[in-house]
Amino acid sequence: MALTEIDHVSENDRMAECIDNCFEAAQACEWCADECIQMGDEEMARCIELCRDVADLTTTHARFMVRDSGYSSDLAGICADACEECADECDQFDAEHCQVCADVLQECADSCRDMASA
Repeated sequence: MALTEIDHVSENDRMAECIDNCFEAAQACEWCADECIQMGDEEMARCIELCRDVADLTTTHARFMVRDSGYSSDLAGICADACEECADECDQFDAEHCQVCADVLQECADSCRDMASA
């Protein structure tokens, strides 16, 4: 079943966009964390930690939105906060994966913040 077939998602463009942004953020965070680990730079430890947390949070939030959970709005705010903190951390590094991740995370934070206030 495609997301467009789920009534509460297909009727809410903001939710569909947030779901997409959450899954994209999870992918960017997993990639960023893996690349940081391979670089072996201890200064990137916090980046790795935050990326892993955000990957888990964003996929969970997307799943909560799909199932129309009553906890989705609460989780959206937490997800937005975590995305912003991780984006700030990634933005401190010049590595391409960190810069890409920071950009993707800011978009996700914005759409999660929007869902939190819905």
